[in-house]
Amino acid sequence: MGVEAGHRYGHPQAGSGLRGAARRGRPVGCRGCPVLRLTSAGRRGRPRAAPSPSAIGVHILTPGRSLALHSESGRELPRVEAFSDLYSIGCHPRHGEVVMIAGRSGTQKSGFALFWVAQMNLPTLYFSADMSAFTASSRLASMATGDTTEMVEAGMAAGDRYRETYVNALRGSRITFSFGSPITWRAVDEELEAYVELWDAYPEVFVFDNLMDFENAESDYTEQMAVMSGLTELARATGATVIVLHHASDKSWEAKSDPWAPPSRDQVKGGLSEKPELSLSVALDPTSMEFKTAVIKQRMGACDPTAKRYATLRCHPEVTRFSKVERLTPLARTPVPQWSPLDAMKKAA
Repeated sequence: MGVEAGHRYGHPQAGSGLRGAARRGRPVGCRGCPVLRLTSAGRRGRPRAAPSPSAIGVHILTPGRSLALHSESGRELPRVEAFSDLYSIGCHPRHGEVVMIAGRSGTQKSGFALFWVAQMNLPTLYFSADMSAFTASSRLASMATGDTTEMVEAGMAAGDRYRETYVNALRGSRITFSFGSPITWRAVDEELEAYVELWDAYPEVFVFDNLMDFENAESDYTEQMAVMSGLTELARATGATVIVLHHASDKSWEAKSDPWAPPSRDQVKGGLSEKPELSLSVALDPTSMEFKTAVIKQRMGACDPTAKRYATLRCHPEVTRFSKVERLTPLARTPVPQWSPLDAMKKAA
């Protein structure tokens, strides 16, 4: 099932045209503007029909025309207060980018992504093949109320006012979940079509948790590269930010000698961190709960492929929250004069 995508997110006719075209099975234009057709067949490399001249126009643009059409899509994402240390090292996530969050197993990658999109509170379509439906929703409720996930589970089981409290806490959330596993392009098309049918607009953020949960992408490098190309195409067509989670190696020497440091770019499995516009490397120190985030690739800003320069956050996994690290300032000490035997003689005199 194909999805027709307008040339930029938020076009007044993007949603309404999408719905009608999806039912009729043909391309749709936005007030005569060219559109880009996303199809499962195209992303999987199967032949597609020859493009029309109007469709080609979406790729061939003068620099001025390109800037005018896409200036909105390149603006910076809403800032999250807890990430101030990350912004201070030059990290600037933007609308319309593909963002990768890479880390070793058990480093709170899913919690970090969920907290990020919840704090931005942008319309989000979240494909969660790694977390179950209850885990994801209880994490959100825990984040919103400050209660631990165990308290949320107990409250939902108790029912009555406890259950109502947690359900009401999620009413303001703008996240829509899809829990199918594995993630297939057909499912992505259908979920996006249903989202547009419901909201008459594209989501501003997609989250895919995670890359290896895509169909046939468990270990096949070629398939993983095809998935990354498809995600880039999705971001270009909808103007949305696409966040994809991925694993770093647990078997490298660095993983064994310094497991609580963010993995460098060459430790990301398949070398796929080079594909997105922004790649973040994360690690969690379970003793101090310090969450370290390094920018190992950034197309429009500073980065450190070795991940030696990183920002530090405080992780609170029991409530799926992150906060700034409290930096203690030493108190000013009043100098104390040194004692001398002459002091007693002076007093006697």
